[in-house]
Formats: sequence, structure tokens, C-alpha cells
Amino acid sequence: MGWVALGRRAGGGGRLAPILSLSLASLASSLVFSTFCILTLALTLASLVSADDIFEEGKSDKEILDNLLLSTRYDKRLLPPVQDADFCCGMRWPGDATEVSNRSTTAYDPNENNNQNKNQYTQHELHRTHLRGTLTVNVSVLLLSLASPDESSLKYEVEFLLQQQWYDPRLRYSNRSRYEFLNAIHHHNDIWLPDTYFIMHGDFKDPLIPVHFALRIYRNGTVNYLMRRHLILSCQGRLNIFPFDDPLCSFAIESISYEQTAITYVWKNDEGTLRKSPSLTTLNAYLIQNQTITCPIKASWRGNYSCLKVDLMFTRDRAFYFTTVFIPGIILVTSSFITFWLEWNAVPARVMIGVTTMLNFFTTSNGFRSTLPVVSNLTAMNVWDGVCMCFIYASLLEFVCVNYVGRKRPLHNVVYRPGENPVTQRLPAVLSRIGIILASPLKREGGTTTGAGSGANEIVACTNCGPNPCTHTATNGCAAEVRKKEPPHPIRVAKTIDVIARITFPAAYFVFITFFFIHYKGVT
Repeated sequence: MGWVALGRRAGGGGRLAPILSLSLASLASSLVFSTFCILTLALTLASLVSADDIFEEGKSDKEILDNLLLSTRYDKRLLPPVQDADFCCGMRWPGDATEVSNRSTTAYDPNENNNQNKNQYTQHELHRTHLRGTLTVNVSVLLLSLASPDESSLKYEVEFLLQQQWYDPRLRYSNRSRYEFLNAIHHHNDIWLPDTYFIMHGDFKDPLIPVHFALRIYRNGTVNYLMRRHLILSCQGRLNIFPFDDPLCSFAIESISYEQTAITYVWKNDEGTLRKSPSLTTLNAYLIQNQTITCPIKASWRGNYSCLKVDLMFTRDRAFYFTTVFIPGIILVTSSFITFWLEWNAVPARVMIGVTTMLNFFTTSNGFRSTLPVVSNLTAMNVWDGVCMCFIYASLLEFVCVNYVGRKRPLHNVVYRPGENPVTQRLPAVLSRIGIILASPLKREGGTTTGAGSGANEIVACTNCGPNPCTHTATNGCAAEVRKKEPPHPIRVAKTIDVIARITFPAAYFVFITFFFIHYKGVT
């Protein structure tokens, strides 16, 4: 009103009053609009405040995460910004038993330097760098269980925990609480997660739930994502040397949409082998070797995508096959050799042993072969079954041959005395012939011989000594006559065949067993 009165006194009449009123109204509206803008800016800055804001003690994980994941400050569709290119492959996980001793585990100090989070990692953990702008995802696999549904198949079940860790500076926070991380399992749909998928494997085993096992966010922005996987791996083996082969099972992980320039997968702490759970259980699966590598170019589906590979090498249970296949087969084959020690005319006993061993071997081998996969090439099990069956069948044929020969009618009425061994029976004649050769007088030079007379002590064969021929000196009054060779008695021939079979069959089978196991066990 004072300004209006002054204007009137200035002689302006009533013309300055409206002008001053409009100016005051504009000034007031400007002040209100400025105040509103300042308040809006303050609210915006409060929502976009640094991630190192201090949350008072007692704040729940949900309250902190709801603030960190506001749509005005966090967008899960965007990759985490890479501000520290050195934060990569040598990083250890917070809370891991292998973390460095100087890692801070005390409550947050509001006066500490914001860069202290980065300085918590030792020089060993910062020994590698990547191109700035490439997000590094540290990967580790913890084996939980191994199982093979069927020893004859090439499919193995593997259950493990896949652990992924990366750095997201948008999720840094400070908290007076004594807890070092936030449990974000119920916010996993609101947080950026790597689109990791499995390649070069068989199939997933149901049920897949729970897939999301743990999702933790640490104060420095480190995200630890843990999930359980149960895979049925299709392995590569050599069935031609089954069961002496060592199947190799492999699977790989890769990003489905981000190329290597955007995301790089590395093995945590450059681990060369998988970690095994202290409670690792195995069911008919024997892991002898494993390794973690980067996918070779020729083995990767897409060369411009980061890929990590896991190789698992299993072995067969040799004791199972020895007790189930090989030892029973050896027992049955050697049992068929017992017939060689029986009499040639023991028909019921020899037939029963030969037929029984053959039927038992057929039953055992067919029951085991029914579980084997069908392949077109010759396998070690085919060789084993075929040769063992040949030995059993050959022993049965040997009995048939011996029985046939023994029942033949002897020629020239040759008499056979039962109970005599055909080898020992012919031994005196062989020794006498050797004695005749050794006792023959030596010839001197000029055609004369040493010794007395003209061979009065010469050993000759005589047929006049009785029913059986004999040998004696030529001076005993018996006419020297060389007996004509007569055909052997059929029974003697049959027994001779049995004696030869007692040596040749076991020796040949022993050679086969030695060659079989040395050859197939040495195949790599």
C-alpha cells in the first residue's frame, strides 16, 4: 500500500497501481516456482543421491533394496557401468574362506574414504586388466553330486552350484548394520543378471526349482549370484573298448545375447579344477579328473562370445565287471576243461559238464549284453564272449571226437591193456630207440669200427620173445628181427588226445586272457 500511495503522490494518478500489482504478483509467482523447482531438485537429488548414503541401523534389506532399485536410479535393462577395469578375474568373494585377511569386516564408518572399498583388494587380486567397458563375470562351480543311471550308457547326472559374481557400482550402499550383505533373493526380478545358458550338454533334469538359490549384494556393489543346476550330460566314450574306456563329459556356459566386448566370463581365482563339496556324493560314477578351461575356438558355437568349458572324465567300476563278467566267465571256461581228466567213455559226466557250462555262459552273457548299447563295430565284450564260447564249445567237440575215436574197431586185432597210460606205455620203446642210437659202435677212420667183433653187443628188436616184442643184444640166441610198425589202438589214440588237450586248452586260454587284458587296458 505504501508503494501505491507513493505512486499516487508522484502524480501518476491511478496508473502506477496496476503495474506495481502485476509486478508483485509476478515476483511472488516466480518465488513460488523457484521454491518448487528447488524442492523438486532436492527431491531428485535425494533420489539420485550417491550409493554410499548411510542407512541407519535397523533398516531391513527390503527397505534398502527398495531405495537402491528405484526406477529413477536403476534400470535392470542396462549393463552395470564398468568404472574399475581392474576389478576382474583375480577377485575373491566377500565371505569366502579364501579371502584376504585384510578385508574389512567391521561396521561402516561414515568418515571413511569412499575409495577404500576398491583398496580392500590386494595386488594379487588386481593383477589383470580388461578393456574398459567390458563387464567381467567371475564364475565358479561347486560339485554336489555325481551319478550314472546306467554303467553301460554314456549319460551322467551332475548336480552343482553355479556361482557368478560381478561388480555393479549402482548398488553400492553404506549401512551401520553389522551385516555385510543384503539378501536380494526376492528382488532378483528387479536386478540385472547375466543371461548365462548352457551349451554342449545333454538335458536338464526336473525339477528345476529351486533354481535361484542365493542372491547377495555387498556394500561395495559386488553381486553374488548362486544357483543350483542338475544336468544330464551326454558323454563321449569308446564303446569298442568297453568297459576299459574313460568317458569324457563336457558342458560349457556362454552369454546368449552379450558379445565378448560387453561381457567376459572368467574362472574365479584362475582355478584350474572344480571345487568339490565336502559332502560330495557319487552313485555309480567315478570321477578321476576334471578341468576348467576357456572354450577353444573350434569347440565354441560362436567365436565372438565369451565361453567357459568344464571337462569331467569318469572311469568304469572295474571291480564290478570283474566280479560280474570276467571271473564268472573264467570259472565256466575252466570248468569245461575238467572233462579232459575224466575217462574217455564217461559219457554222462562229460556231456553234463560240457552242456551245463555252455548254457550257463549263454545265460550270463545274454543277461549282461542286454544292457549294452548296440554298436556296429566289434567291441571288447564281443571278443570276450566269442572266445570264451569257442573254448567251451571246443571242449565239447573234443569229447565228441575222443568218444568217436575210442569206439572205433581196432585194426589187425591190436590188443589194448586197460589202465595203461598211452604216454608212459610208449616211453620204453622211445627210450630203447634212443639207447640203440647211443650204444651203436663208433666207426674208425678207414671204415673200421671200435668195439669188440662185428656188433655182437648190438641192441636189436625181437618178435620171438612172446606176445609182446622186446629188445635185447644180438648174442642172446634170439634171431634179430625188426618188428613192423602196427597201427595204434583207438583207445590209446583217444587217451592221447585227452592228454594233449589237458595241456593245450589251458595254455591257450591263459595266453588269450593275458593278451586280452593287456591289449584293451593299454588302449588310450
